[in-house]
Amino acid sequence: MNIVAEFFVVILKVLWAFVMAGLKWLVRPKEKSVAGQVCVITGAGSGLGRLFAKEFARRRAVLVLWDINSQSNEETAEMVRQIYRELDSPVTKDGAVGGVEEVPPFQPQVYTYVCDVGKRESVYSTAEKVRQEVGDIDLLINNAGVVSGHHLLECPDELIERTMMVNCHAHFWTTKAFLPKMLEMNHGHIVTVASSLGLFSTAGVEDYCASKFGAIGFHESLSHELKAAEKDGIKMTLVCPYLVDTGMFRGCRIRKEIEPFLPPLKPEFCVKQAMRAILTDQPMICTPRIVYMVNFMKSILPFEAIVCMYRFLGADKCMYPFLAQRKQAMNNNEAKNGI
Repeated sequence: MNIVAEFFVVILKVLWAFVMAGLKWLVRPKEKSVAGQVCVITGAGSGLGRLFAKEFARRRAVLVLWDINSQSNEETAEMVRQIYRELDSPVTKDGAVGGVEEVPPFQPQVYTYVCDVGKRESVYSTAEKVRQEVGDIDLLINNAGVVSGHHLLECPDELIERTMMVNCHAHFWTTKAFLPKMLEMNHGHIVTVASSLGLFSTAGVEDYCASKFGAIGFHESLSHELKAAEKDGIKMTLVCPYLVDTGMFRGCRIRKEIEPFLPPLKPEFCVKQAMRAILTDQPMICTPRIVYMVNFMKSILPFEAIVCMYRFLGADKCMYPFLAQRKQAMNNNEAKNGI
């Protein structure tokens, strides 16, 4: 009888979860403050990482920027400093008795570190520097990512390994470096910037899809581990955008009649949606929302039905133009270098 009663309790909790999820669609949850909190962003030198840095700077977070390219990372840091300078002006608010009370100016803080997240020694040593020079962190944005741009049989093993290291294994190293203190304090937020190609795949980018599938599996397993340990103060957010117009997959094309309805996402839109999810402790965000439906259909439809849909949408070979452009670019570079 106990298990029967417990089963009905579970059913009620599941239904309640649906109700709460529906309410969040209708009533926007209040965003939490990250002012003064330390935020580590990997791959901060360009693309989404740079935009995440700017968004967190506008919310007065302390930024710790990691990138393998020191020059581009410093460029991001300067953009962050400019945002800080705009915020760094004395403001006033109404006093208790109609007077005016001055609010202390915001003290800008941004730190930059050169780190190859694909190498665990680099991650661990950089994390130790952060602990010594900045302190404990509150938010970890695992954003760094690479793509090889080769068909499987044409892709050097070294590039496959690099893709897996940066896009997947790095999440293990950064989390192992910073999670212990989060567990001790029961406070923190870990964000995994994955991809829709980690939920459903396409042809020609096997290494990239595998790395993103791995990152999502890691994120979901860690989420369950934190729940099992009753560490509800540590939040997890999984970000799965459709193709983002950052140049990483330049040339990717679906069927031309469908493309106007599913254009590549603007990076700014993608990051704003992700920020809303992070600041409201949303467990997962897919953009656009049709990605949720595609993922659901993949879970219930026969594989051959999925193949038919892919072919209709032109998604089965959507990466082929991108791969051809990458191959042509490499050939041009080899010709210029006399290789």
